[in-house]
Amino acid sequence: MSLRLEDIKAPIAREMNEFEQKFRDSMKTRVMLLDRIMNYIVKRKGKQMRPMFVFLSAGTCGAINEATYRGAALIELLHTATLVHDDVVDDANYRRGFFSINALWKNKVAVLVGDFLLSKGLLLSVENKDYHLLNIVSNAVREMSEGELLQIEKARRLDINEEVYFQIIRQKTASLIASCCAVGASSSGASEEVVRTLRTFGEKIGMAFQIKDDLFDYGEDEIGKPLGIDIKEKKMTLPLIYALAQATWLEKRKIIGIIRNESEKPKKVSEVISFVKQSGGIEYAKAVMNTYHHEALQLLTGLPESEYKKSLIQLVQFTIDRTK
Repeated sequence: MSLRLEDIKAPIAREMNEFEQKFRDSMKTRVMLLDRIMNYIVKRKGKQMRPMFVFLSAGTCGAINEATYRGAALIELLHTATLVHDDVVDDANYRRGFFSINALWKNKVAVLVGDFLLSKGLLLSVENKDYHLLNIVSNAVREMSEGELLQIEKARRLDINEEVYFQIIRQKTASLIASCCAVGASSSGASEEVVRTLRTFGEKIGMAFQIKDDLFDYGEDEIGKPLGIDIKEKKMTLPLIYALAQATWLEKRKIIGIIRNESEKPKKVSEVISFVKQSGGIEYAKAVMNTYHHEALQLLTGLPESEYKKSLIQLVQFTIDRTK
């Protein structure tokens, strides 16, 4: 039976509702245009997995308190700021099926909104002296920016090997989930050692999460993202990197040529997908994902049993089993 997010959320349902209200209130501003945009941002929230990781980690390591709410808000503010700026950088008109801020209000407004969200996060932490939480999240934002820039630098040459790929996803994706878990643990008064353990736990989950995302590109789940979108965007992901490493020099040159020059042609994209599947790239990526998943769960064995820990383990399973 597949896990439902509502059931996983059960131990923190009250806290999540309260958080939503507090977060909504914290976004209010006297500038009418800004207030309209903040309302729009709050309305288009997704599954809210980031705050769930914060609250469940806090409950697993100690007690949920006001600092936990502020930690979850800090992550949402800083992460939303990076997404708003990302959409400007990528010239993207949509985000999760909604129009992006830059599509509705143009780039200048979007950049300023991102700056506003960043300042809200910084002030929330400084005013409450949550320096330990600010330190965790600021490091994650720095890593995300570095990972994005490293990917841009490497993507131009299409020479990403496994080592570089893991470095990119560790910074771009895993650092955020790692910071959610570390913030939750730290807000609950856990020791530095436990905070470090939860950070590593979150990082491994983030790695598995991104590899799962990469697998959608090869039609492992038909209702995931559109087939071959990474190939069209010339993104080198784990199944492709593995397949190229197994290929002959001639095969490799041919596939790289398609990605570089013909990635707009659906027939050519299908050729790359077939090549990856025949080379065992899918099985390899799944095996790596499962290793990260297993290693993450091992890190929780030393923590006491509780409904929070049980839900945290289920949330991890949900990220691995998801179909989009």
